[in-house]
Amino acid sequence: MTHPNDLTATVHAAGCVLWRRSPVDGELEICLIHRPKYDDWSHPKGKLKRGEDPLAGALREVAEETGHSAEPGAALPTLRYQANGRPKEVRYWAAEAGPGTFAPSDEVDRLLWLSPAAARGRLTQPRDRDLVDALLQSLRLA
Repeated sequence: MTHPNDLTATVHAAGCVLWRRSPVDGELEICLIHRPKYDDWSHPKGKLKRGEDPLAGALREVAEETGHSAEPGAALPTLRYQANGRPKEVRYWAAEAGPGTFAPSDEVDRLLWLSPAAARGRLTQPRDRDLVDALLQSLRLA
C-alpha cells in the first residue's frame, strides 16, 4: 500500500460531463462548475475515497458539487496529468442530469449550464475541452 504522502502515488479521481436538455429550447446544455480555490471552470469531479468504485465516486461528486442526481451513460476518456507534482488520473462518464438544486459552497460557488460551444470556451483547462467532444460523440451529436 502506498503512503498518502508518497509523491509518486497516482491520485485517483472521477467525475462526469453532466448534461441536460434545455428547459427553454430543448438544446443540449453542459454543466460547468466554478471552484473559487482554483478560480477555474471545470466538470464536476473529485478524489475517490479509499476503495470507492470510480463510477459511484463520480456520481457522488456530481451530487456534492452540483446538487443534482445523475443518470450515468457512456464512459468518456480518462485524463492523466500532473497535479501539484503528483500523477493524477481522472475517469469520466457522460451523465444526464436528474432532479436537484445547486447550492453554492466553499468548494463550488457557481454553476452554469452552457451550450457545448460555450462550455468549450469557458473551460479553464484545454484537456477538459476534449471531454465535451467525447460527450457529443457518445450522444451521437458530433
